[in-house]
Order: sequence, then C-alpha cells, then structure tokens
Amino acid sequence: MNQKLYYSMTEAQEMTGLPASTLRYWEKHFDQLNPRKDGHGNRYYTMADIDLIKQIKYLRDEMHITRIEALRQELKQGKRQVDFRQRAAEILQRVRAELVEIRSKI
Repeated sequence: MNQKLYYSMTEAQEMTGLPASTLRYWEKHFDQLNPRKDGHGNRYYTMADIDLIKQIKYLRDEMHITRIEALRQELKQGKRQVDFRQRAAEILQRVRAELVEIRSKI
C-alpha cells in the first residue's frame, strides 16, 4: 500500500470524518497534534497526526470523555489501550458495513 507522507486538511477531514474547525481547535489544545504548515498557512498532516485525531475522536465519541484535560490525561496514560479499543471498533464497523452490504444483496 502506497502511503503519502503528508495529507491536506481536506484529506484529513475525509479520513477522520471531522470538520476543519474541530481539527484546528484540537491543534490548539493537544500539543502532540502539530501539522506542518506551508507559507500560506495550509496544514499538512502525517499519518501519525491522523491516527492521533482518530484516537481523540474515539475517546470523545465512544468513551464519552469530553473535557480537554481528561482527553489529554487519557492519551498520556492509556495510549496502548486506546489503540487497541480504537482498532477493534474500526474493524467491527467495517465488518458491520460488509454484513449490511451482503444483506442488501439477498
């Protein structure tokens, strides 16, 4: 699989399902999220940035951790556990989507 080094804001939005305003907001509140910027202020995200965004989104949406400080703390303390839960949830979502597609063909 050919992976790009950097993804535009639009690509990051598509990959995470989040609006640009949320990405910019999180950038201000999570030191680990620091996309590169060109001379025009355009942001370019690495796959590590995209993964971090997905982790934050998972914690917020699935674990119902909404306070920024609590999210920061969870990322510090439970990074490996978050990775596992997030990946498991993504796999289950893909399987569910495939099952729904199969069912619609029957």
